Amino acid sequence: MTSNKFYGETSINRPPPFNGEWYGYWKERMKIFIQGIDLDIWDAVENGPFIPTHLVNNVVVNKPRNLWTKIEKEKVQYNLKAKYIITSALSVDEFYRVSNCMTAKEMWDTLQLTHEGTTEVKRARMNTLTHEYELFRMQ
Repeated sequence: MTSNKFYGETSINRPPPFNGEWYGYWKERMKIFIQGIDLDIWDAVENGPFIPTHLVNNVVVNKPRNLWTKIEKEKVQYNLKAKYIITSALSVDEFYRVSNCMTAKEMWDTLQLTHEGTTEVKRARMNTLTHEYELFRMQ
């Protein structure tokens, strides 16, 4: 059953709230909200955090924090901002679901897996719905 009722409070300064219902709707609104703030923040959600590195004896290693440049610090902040935005939108139950995640990407992926399932689960649901629809048409 679908609903035309608008979900949640709206504000240009507040992320859309999520309490575990209507995940697909919330996911799209949240994506637009984060992209509207800064595309680099969305990049941290979609691709993971920026980790400053440098070469030591021809080996790439994580750069110590005290050696980060101003630009590197700004890039690291995108993940932290994304985590803040995501957690600000979540109910208590949803917050605890992602509270142990280290990155915004991990939070986003955990919510997606929890509320949408894996690709295989989605494919199985789609096949079941298609089959039920075909049976309905035959009747």
